[in-house]
Amino acid sequence: MENELLLECQRNDRNAQRKVYEKMAGKLHAVCRRYLKNDEDIEEALADTFYKIFTKISQLQNPDIFEAWARKIAVNECLQKLRANKALYISLEENLVQSPDTTVENLSFEKDLLNLLNFLPEGCRAIFNLFAIEGYPHKEIATMLSISEGTSKSQLNFARKKLQELLISQNI
Repeated sequence: MENELLLECQRNDRNAQRKVYEKMAGKLHAVCRRYLKNDEDIEEALADTFYKIFTKISQLQNPDIFEAWARKIAVNECLQKLRANKALYISLEENLVQSPDTTVENLSFEKDLLNLLNFLPEGCRAIFNLFAIEGYPHKEIATMLSISEGTSKSQLNFARKKLQELLISQNI
């Protein structure tokens, strides 16, 4: 992201904010989609993310890390939404969520994997995303979600096992 554009955003320049939104909306929407299934929740988390980006951009010390900073805000917004829905506190025995309109035959592998993540319970999906995709260690995940490290590890293991089963059952 261009440093000048970010400086203009710090001065509340609406045109600069629009440009940042246009450049980042797709990336941040993809982040939100990995954590949330409901389109309304995704859009709400995305809107909250951009609100926080534009109201707290003056706190950004290093413009070179803007994208990572924005992603972290998006992840935190999604986790807050999951916490509000109490979706993070599920048992490992909970049945997998089924989506009747999900077809995987005509999708690329990446889209297949994203669709398969939707079959996981939300708590497991959040931990899988935080660990496998975002790269957070279990200790930090545990702190973020107010769970034990052991719970983070067992939920990740559960998610991996279910994803393997789904990959096999879908012949992917």
